[in-house]
Amino acid sequence: VVAEQAVIEEYERSLQFDEECLNAMLDGLDASDRVICPVCRKNNLTVRNHEVLCQCGLYISTQGMTERKLRLLLESSVTEHSQRCFHSPEFTVTSGMEEEASLLMSCPV
Repeated sequence: VVAEQAVIEEYERSLQFDEECLNAMLDGLDASDRVICPVCRKNNLTVRNHEVLCQCGLYISTQGMTERKLRLLLESSVTEHSQRCFHSPEFTVTSGMEEEASLLMSCPV
């Protein structure tokens, strides 16, 4: 009887873990419009009022940018790079004396 109870408890813990994993995956699907910052690779970018922002300090002035458009641009750039190189590209923010900030993708090789 004790062994059966232990098996049942283990089964219930396993079901609970599976449910938590499924809920986490579904939460991730809800965040599909989100774009992870390519510079810090931790935070989600915020796109609003002609600007792209990140908690890491990234700030880029834009015109007509949406999260969807930004995600597509980043995905296509990384995909194009990966077709020619197996290294992951790195992203930095550059700005000149009179230029506005730009997002620069470069290869570490």
